[in-house]
Amino acid sequence: MSTLSPETAHQPADRPLLDAEVDAVVVGAGFGGLYAVHRLRERGLSIVGFEAAPDVGGTWYWNRYPGVRCDVPSLLYSYTWTDDVRREWRWSEKYATQAEILRYIGFVADRYGLREPFRFETRIVEAAFDEADGMWTVRSDRGDRVRARFCIMATGCLSVPNTPTIPGLESFGGPVYHTGRWPHEPVDFSGLRVGVIGTGSSGIQAIPLIAEAAKRLTVFQRTPNYSMPSRNRPLTEADHVEFEAAWETYLLSLDGPTFGRVPPTAHTAPVPPREEQWQRYEALWQEGGGAILYAYPNILTNHGVNDVACEFVRQKIRETVADPKTAAALSPTDYPLGVKRICIDSRYFETFNRPNVELVNLREEPIARVTADGVETDARRFELDALVLATGFDAVTGALLAMDIRGRDGVTLKQAWAEGPRTYLGLGVAGFPNLFMVTGPGSPSVIGNVIHNCEHHVDWLVACIDHMRDRNLHTVEPDPAAEEGWVHHVGEVAGRTLFPEANSWYLGVNIPGKPRVFMPYVGEGYRHRCAEVAADGYRGFRFDDAPAAA
Repeated sequence: MSTLSPETAHQPADRPLLDAEVDAVVVGAGFGGLYAVHRLRERGLSIVGFEAAPDVGGTWYWNRYPGVRCDVPSLLYSYTWTDDVRREWRWSEKYATQAEILRYIGFVADRYGLREPFRFETRIVEAAFDEADGMWTVRSDRGDRVRARFCIMATGCLSVPNTPTIPGLESFGGPVYHTGRWPHEPVDFSGLRVGVIGTGSSGIQAIPLIAEAAKRLTVFQRTPNYSMPSRNRPLTEADHVEFEAAWETYLLSLDGPTFGRVPPTAHTAPVPPREEQWQRYEALWQEGGGAILYAYPNILTNHGVNDVACEFVRQKIRETVADPKTAAALSPTDYPLGVKRICIDSRYFETFNRPNVELVNLREEPIARVTADGVETDARRFELDALVLATGFDAVTGALLAMDIRGRDGVTLKQAWAEGPRTYLGLGVAGFPNLFMVTGPGSPSVIGNVIHNCEHHVDWLVACIDHMRDRNLHTVEPDPAAEEGWVHHVGEVAGRTLFPEANSWYLGVNIPGKPRVFMPYVGEGYRHRCAEVAADGYRGFRFDDAPAAA
């Protein structure tokens, strides 16, 4: 298998190994890690950061596949903490491309000098807590060794690509690309027979553009997805001025309804008449984007609402796709709308009207094997020159469990999470003192705007560190009973919704052997809950003084 990857295209420069002691280690230079560096440095802490990529950006550094965009409007997909950048930066489109998002991240990093603490092209392989002195020892794949009081894991929820186990994949003679590790140099599919495996968000974005270039495109689909048209357009100066005028109101809304969060009225709201719902969905379809999830407060809890929304989208697919069999295969029928992260597209369904595009329904003819020159299903053989894996990520926990993290008594995070991730508020894990996670499992994480979720977690953990320094406390970790209660609450909230009815990566089911646990928190009022915990002396967290050895 020939795979083009930035990981092989960029080799680490020679540099001396690091052997140091600092206040905090920050792992990851995406939106969360950069803000953590900014806030911790503001508080006067010494910091070392580590990042596997050659530069800042997190998942936006690696995701460079054709058509890649954010599914959150650009004006919202921005930091809230820097007024100067917000007023100066101008987004060019309603939904920004990866390249523009990466430029934005670089612009912020340059403005505030956030690259300086990071050692790039360096992966953390081990983090071990020493109970004798209450310090973490962190080791990299290059041999760096850093001792730190605090470990901030800003490793990202969508940072570990999921490469499927398909017989013969390694034998394919042409190039194999993964959407999560796309080459930096342009990939030319002109005149090629291309196969795309996967029709989640990345596949839905990439397929229309690959189809325009390829001689023939074969799309291998296991599960169809609900997707809304983006109605992308250029942004004007008036758009930025209008957004700035509404800024304070927007900030007040951050703990309210958003993609996938379930408001308190979700279980008592009435079911509107079908005709009223249909009209509402039509207006939102024309508007574009994922606003259909805001249509009614009970759209994610009541089949009487959700079923009408599902049928509305299926009707749109039938109206768009000329071939009835293809339209039927592209139409989800076995899970509710919105319980997988809803996709935003640019002429995705229209692409299947092209004469050079074919959809293969893997529920009818599963892939049997990949050969040197193509893909064989149980029914047919497809000759291919290139293969694209649009198969997503080991989401939320993948990057954390890729490291050997050891807490008290040498217990590993893998052992602690053997039956699924367990956290308190998605911020910490019992038995792992001073280990903070940014958008960890058990928090809203991937539900809604991840940047703002990152900011909230960083602000909370910095305030907690201030609390400890003011009182000469050395370690903090969740109380096991509080952790158990939160895990139960997260599952209970999800169980009162339609979310568990889908086999989604929210549950980890896309990764063989991963425990089936609903990982994000989908309740409203999460920020308020975190603030209450802090105001009550960090209720549910246990603090200890410095050990004698320290």
